[in-house]
Amino acid sequence: MSRIYDRVALIGLGLIASSMFWAIKRAGLAGEVTGYARSAETRDTARRIGLCDRVCDTAAEAVQDADLVVLCVPVGAMEQVAREIAPALKPGATLSDVGSVKRAVIDAVGPHLPDDVFFVPAHPLAGTEHSGPESGFAELFDDRWCLLVPVPDTPQAPVAQLRELWQGMGALVEEMDAEHHDLVLAVTSHAPHLIAYTMVGVADDLRRVTDSEVIKYSAAGFRDFTRIAASDPTMWRDVFLNNKDATLEILGRFTEELFALQRAIRTGDGDHLHDYFTRTRAIRRGIIEAGQDTDAPDFGRQKVIK
Repeated sequence: MSRIYDRVALIGLGLIASSMFWAIKRAGLAGEVTGYARSAETRDTARRIGLCDRVCDTAAEAVQDADLVVLCVPVGAMEQVAREIAPALKPGATLSDVGSVKRAVIDAVGPHLPDDVFFVPAHPLAGTEHSGPESGFAELFDDRWCLLVPVPDTPQAPVAQLRELWQGMGALVEEMDAEHHDLVLAVTSHAPHLIAYTMVGVADDLRRVTDSEVIKYSAAGFRDFTRIAASDPTMWRDVFLNNKDATLEILGRFTEELFALQRAIRTGDGDHLHDYFTRTRAIRRGIIEAGQDTDAPDFGRQKVIK
């Protein structure tokens, strides 16, 4: 793969940014990658593990002369960061992000940008429950989707260049408008996370089931809820506050479906339950066929050998 940008700046050095760095280096996609994190401890860790070619002590220094700047901070912090770096952005540079919400990010960041900077928001649909600079790895984006959400009237060249970068990092890339993105993600990510947080919270509150039993006897369903519910709390707080309408719409639909299932269980309507579970099973099969998960036993998890 050939070099796509001379200099890339990563603002925020958590899971996504660190994985971007290793993926960029794996394929030689940039000449230099600079990085910045608000926490001095995070910057020290990044320097210790060789994360970024140069770790800077201010965001403005990190974006100096960068052809691409990627905001890898929680959604709620993006406006402040955009305001801080705007005067230092290179004319003709592209600004992007990796936030899970797009409409709120566009509204928060866009007004602060110079007219000669192109804004191409993005969202890689990849992650783990781990966070921090040491959690990243080059393969995170391989065969995962990255959605580009260019603001209106953006020239095609910076969009195509960013698409090439994400493809070079192993991702599958599509474009989507902001409102549709936020609705799709409310279905596929945001509402499921909220439900997982809730179920783990219910288990914690249900004092008739002890903590040791919850941990010792956690079957696959609850165990997967705990993995989702271990995700970064700051990031997810900001996601829900900034994708309020779409998330509430999907949660409303979820509540209606849940009431219908409660009624079927109460009235002994086995046909309704069987038909419903048959339909939802087909969705799981479609995810496997699309290459977004595996049907290996136990979802391909590594066995812990004691």
